[in-house]
Amino acid sequence: MNSTMRVARLHAINQPMKIEELPVPEPRPTDVLVEVKACNIVPNLPNVLASYSEWFPQLPLPKLPATFGLDSTGVVAAVGSHVTDVAVGDRVYVNPGLSCGSCRACRRNQDQNCDSYTFMGYFSFGVNGQRLFDAYPYGGLGEYLTAPQRNLVKLPDTVSFEGGARFGYLGTGYSALRRAGVGPGSTVFINGISGTLGLGTCLSALAMGATRVFGTGRNTELLGEVRRIAPSRIHVVPATSADLRGWTREHNNGEGVDVVIDALGPEAPADAYLNALETLRRGGIAVNIGGMMEPLQLDMISVMTNQLTILGSAWFSTAEAQDMADLVGTGQLDLSILEHHTFPLEKINEALNDLPARHGGFTNFICVP
Repeated sequence: MNSTMRVARLHAINQPMKIEELPVPEPRPTDVLVEVKACNIVPNLPNVLASYSEWFPQLPLPKLPATFGLDSTGVVAAVGSHVTDVAVGDRVYVNPGLSCGSCRACRRNQDQNCDSYTFMGYFSFGVNGQRLFDAYPYGGLGEYLTAPQRNLVKLPDTVSFEGGARFGYLGTGYSALRRAGVGPGSTVFINGISGTLGLGTCLSALAMGATRVFGTGRNTELLGEVRRIAPSRIHVVPATSADLRGWTREHNNGEGVDVVIDALGPEAPADAYLNALETLRRGGIAVNIGGMMEPLQLDMISVMTNQLTILGSAWFSTAEAQDMADLVGTGQLDLSILEHHTFPLEKINEALNDLPARHGGFTNFICVP
């Protein structure tokens, strides 16, 4: 192993990253060192690096210069002295979600509810994130990173590094579906089904046994491709082109759906979310996993009288990610539709500035350090 590694570091917002040589970090007793094989370029990354204060002012960034990169896969290159059940050579996905490990939420194994919850290589969810950024300063846009052993997801041999690097957006939808109790016999409506979040949620819903999956999107051609994944179970309609309440009931034996997953992005209008709520049956559950920023005006009388449950769901646990990896490994969760576009670390700035046209959620942009 070399004593130094190449990393892409951001020194200032809205400025190009610089390729630099840094010492390869030493894993602490309960940490591992991972040689990065693939890092997903998530759709929000250009927004975060170019106009962060406008998009996500409530989510602190690490102190600059910093190495970004949210979703990483690779091979374990070294382990700390107290590491168990992880060995050099293991193929892994690194869950970037870091927590303090000692608060009440962490002791309940609810890491995402930790006030210090932080995405390694991305941003924090609160003011205490810098301590965790300092402890784990490297994201996936570099040749190596360190991570806690409890954040590793072992990849089955049938899961490629490129496919595993999509786990962040896949796992977000998977966790939301689990929170809503989706399983055999369930019906699900996905707002933004052809996007990165929405398509992954659709694939997970199918793998979990949902009987019917409904969805909307802006691109009619992409919607057609989504439906062809499982034409007997997937029903799609262009956004704003139909009465969603009537349309879902027409294709769902006259009933509303059990679960709505909203996967729309920051610029989506609030009405799109409110229209999706109309598809729910009495007692249905709506889970928001997207980044819609427009304030909502909910009819709380309707929420109460129809016994609706409105949830927010951010990310996923490492245990959920391992379950999902095992589903991918057996073929129940089929990622073969993803189109991987790879580029080397040296091309990171060109890639962020001029990514090829995205084929909706089917496209997977991957940096290969």
